[in-house]
Order: sequence, then C-alpha cells, then structure tokens
Amino acid sequence: MTEEVPEREARAFDTLQGTTIFITQRDGSFYAYQNLCPHLQTELEYLENQFLDQDQEYIQCSTHGALFNVETGECISGPCLGEFLNKVEIKVHSDGGIYIVD
Repeated sequence: MTEEVPEREARAFDTLQGTTIFITQRDGSFYAYQNLCPHLQTELEYLENQFLDQDQEYIQCSTHGALFNVETGECISGPCLGEFLNKVEIKVHSDGGIYIVD
C-alpha cells in the first residue's frame, strides 16, 4: 500500500470502523490523520484526495483554508490556530502494507 501514497501526496482510506483517514508521505515517513478539521469537524478535502496545499507543503482544509503541519498535525494558519488534527497511529510493514495500530 505504500506505493499508493507517493511522496508529497495524500490518499484517503475508509477504515473498518466506518471513518475516513488520509495518509501522506514526507521524506519517506508516513503520517495519518482523521479526515476532519478541528474547526467545524468538516472533511478536509473538497475534491477527492486533495488534502495538501498547492505547493504540497501543508495539509489544507478546503472549507476555510486552514493549514496544518504534515508531521505534527498542528494548525499553523487559519481559524483553528494551535489546534491539532486527530492523528491515527500507523505502522508500515516490510511487505509495503500500512496498518492502523490499535
């Protein structure tokens, strides 16, 4: 599954619990978050898999343009400044699979 998440891109996935998460890759490390903005609890992307800003530097909420640090999930600009995305703990296995850690 690691091949499904190219460097500096993000992909959404539905979990067995019925929620949607997205995974992004930065410098070979993978980060996963729930697909909810802390501001209004709306989904982050307007178009499918469009979680990053134009320069692919930050996670961006399509509702109000809030920007989040990829590595920490902290909002660095926008109406939820200082709040965090809900991080999802994942493990990358040697077989290329990415799994949610319970």
